[in-house]
Amino acid sequence: MIYITRKASFNAAHKLARTDWDDDKNSEVYGKCANPNWHGHNYWLYVTVKGEVNPETGFLVDLKWLKDVMNNYVVDKVDHKNLNLDVDFMKGKLASTENLAIEIWKQLWAPIAESGAILHCVKIYETENNYVEYFG
Repeated sequence: MIYITRKASFNAAHKLARTDWDDDKNSEVYGKCANPNWHGHNYWLYVTVKGEVNPETGFLVDLKWLKDVMNNYVVDKVDHKNLNLDVDFMKGKLASTENLAIEIWKQLWAPIAESGAILHCVKIYETENNYVEYFG
């Protein structure tokens, strides 16, 4: 079993707030992240796939192909967007980094599986100090 990881970056705005809570409750729970005027991050996305090396190509997957999958299914949809308002796969979900990782997994799982590889991990750095890993 071999593991390979591809990194991508994107910039996006979001706000952590539940619509069924008032502003005071959202501020109490989410602090500055509940800013009514949103806030943004420079995110780093790491996608790790695993499987067996193809003896003919020497690859698990072609990294150019993985880059294209990441861009087509995720990065192009989130880059310079508002995660709460603009991103189809985040509609109706609290735009936490935890939920973002889960929803990105859902976007990538099928195309990666079709390649014969297995999606192992989606890791998102929200800041240099905070990251989320999701293993499905």
